[in-house]
Formats: sequence, C-alpha cells, structure tokens
Amino acid sequence: MKEKVLEVINMIRVAKNLPLVESVTDNTRLREDLDLTSFDMAELTVRIEDEYGIDIFETGLVNTIGEIYAKLQK
Repeated sequence: MKEKVLEVINMIRVAKNLPLVESVTDNTRLREDLDLTSFDMAELTVRIEDEYGIDIFETGLVNTIGEIYAKLQK
C-alpha cells in the first residue's frame, strides 16, 4: 500500500516536472512538503480510488500521508 501511494505521488510530480521523492513519512504534508495543488489532490484521489475503491476525501480533507494510510486501512 505505501509503495503504491508513493508511486501515485511520483506520477503526479513527474507530470509537473518535479523531482521524484524517495520516501515519505506519516507526517509528510501533501501540499506543503510535496507541492501538490488542488488539481493534483483530485488526481491523487481518483488514482487511489481506482486502485483501492476508497474515496480518501469522502469525509473531508486529507492533509498528510498518514491520513491517507489511515483511510486505506479501514
């Protein structure tokens, strides 16, 4: 699961000509640390939902990698 989330984040970053990230922690912030925009967050949501069948933003905003992991573990 963690590898797939990192893969999706890097797919989005590559499309924006940003460098790949090697790793993330539970505290890594999506906007501030990974430079994801609202559009990027929407793409992240769609890709994760396609992979896991879970809308990570269904019950509100997700701001960190740890929050994504928590949603996926439910």
